[in-house]
Amino acid sequence: MDAIQQHMIDSYRAAQRGEVPPPLPGRHDWGVVREARDRRRFDAVIAGRPARGRLRAALRSLLTRSRGAGGSGTFGPSGRSGPSGRCGNSSPSGAGSC
Repeated sequence: MDAIQQHMIDSYRAAQRGEVPPPLPGRHDWGVVREARDRRRFDAVIAGRPARGRLRAALRSLLTRSRGAGGSGTFGPSGRSGPSGRCGNSSPSGAGSC
């Protein structure tokens, strides 16, 4: 039985009993997602962890660990390096040393 069939049965039962019918399936899904996010942030604050940016910080630490201490700092053929993302070469072809 899927959600629509269950809703139809519950609506029929509510009509027989003179009660208010249940909300449509999926009507409050985004509200539940927001409440779960808020609860997770609240639990993080209570535990003394940062409430925001934990996923990016974890990914950043994984990236820096995987590059290791002897990494050159370049990220690929585009030649971007360093925190600013600029290589410093002014030639239109992009050739040059970083």
